[in-house]
Amino acid sequence: MKKPLQTKLPVIPKRQTFAKVKTEHAINYEAICVFMAIGFFLDEDTYFKDEVCLKPGTVNTIDEDGFLIKSESYFQWHYSPRDISFDEALSEFSELFESIIDQQVGSKRVILPLSGGLDSRTQAVALNHLGKNVEAYSYSFENGYNEANISRQIANACGFSFEAYIIAEGYLWDKVKELSSINQCYSEFTHPRQMAVAEELKSKGDVFSLGHWGDVLFDATTKEQLSIDDEVNLILKKIVKPGGLQLAKALWESWSLDGDFELYLRDRIKSLLSQINIENSSAKIRAFKSMYWAPRWTTVNLSVFENIHPITLPYYNDKMCQFICTIPEAYLEDRKLQIAYIKKRSKALSKITWQEQKPFNLNNFQFNKSPYNLPYRINNKLYRTLKSFTGKPYVQRNWELQFLGKDNDNNLKAYIYNDSFYSLIDKKIIDSIYHSFREQDRVKFSHPLSMLLTLSLWQKNNS
Repeated sequence: MKKPLQTKLPVIPKRQTFAKVKTEHAINYEAICVFMAIGFFLDEDTYFKDEVCLKPGTVNTIDEDGFLIKSESYFQWHYSPRDISFDEALSEFSELFESIIDQQVGSKRVILPLSGGLDSRTQAVALNHLGKNVEAYSYSFENGYNEANISRQIANACGFSFEAYIIAEGYLWDKVKELSSINQCYSEFTHPRQMAVAEELKSKGDVFSLGHWGDVLFDATTKEQLSIDDEVNLILKKIVKPGGLQLAKALWESWSLDGDFELYLRDRIKSLLSQINIENSSAKIRAFKSMYWAPRWTTVNLSVFENIHPITLPYYNDKMCQFICTIPEAYLEDRKLQIAYIKKRSKALSKITWQEQKPFNLNNFQFNKSPYNLPYRINNKLYRTLKSFTGKPYVQRNWELQFLGKDNDNNLKAYIYNDSFYSLIDKKIIDSIYHSFREQDRVKFSHPLSMLLTLSLWQKNNS
């Protein structure tokens, strides 16, 4: 008889790990309803009742047949702010961040996806300071904002090679079956843009350095101290997707599940949140997101990168998580540490537009308010209006490239309108979501429509 396998999961794992539990093999309808509402499975939930996703920061014992014997936590998120100055915190972060990246990539050729934000820019600063061999790239939506223009400036300032890609209309349909196999349908399909350029990325470098989760660790989740009920309200506001609640409630009723879905979801969030022994609301909600959102939402599509080349994630590092637990919230809020680090190491990168605050940069983003930003807002509105008049509307979201237009519509309907899918989802629900998207509110109903597509692929793969 083989010895049980022991698996230790990082504080934030870079992949989902599953095990079996001894209960009935049946579809977990309650878990799927939550998935439809928020876009990720909660806690240990999976599509089936006799399968669980192992929790982050745990040591798990699994028998030779794949059944979970025991799971023990080795890390608890906490908030233990030290009495240190901001400059001391910045110095510690600089040393830690650079040492993590140095250890992760070594002498390998680094593939760096660049955006117009701060997380990958912070990585660019560190990689450049360490003298690493970097191949950077970025992508922009067809007929959308030229995000790659900012990324190119960052790469040029660092002396990195750079390539820009265009995410083309309708790319999803040639990739969707492969994508459903890679992420096992644990995430909707309109988010992983990297899938569109996967083939091109295979010829690049040795290892990815990915900036996921930096924006959560290095910002405040709230600047107020909240009651437990208000903390739950804030989390629900952040995780429940537009239109998701409507789809989840419709499925809950059609599957004749007990109770009320909204109360069920709220009770589950409150129960998980209550188990986090942190008083400070901002730190507590960050811990919640890192325990439940990162492993089940952000992590899922890391598998797309990992299917191309090995991946490294400096913000996922256990030492980084431990560091965050000891830093005063005042130093983390408003991205202060990352901004100070970029300014400290590279004045050139601090002068490049910050996409979230465009057209302002890290030195003047405080002026991104009326009346200082009015000229940009007016010009941007005019540009988008003119694009619409030319018959090529300004694209802001990935789903616009996948769901709009005749060919996209035909491909979409081929997946969600078929007899096999009706055995799982009442056709009336599909009709309601589809027509609400087409005729009422595309932004609101793009999420539930995408979730139906995801569920149809899962049903087809597991039929």
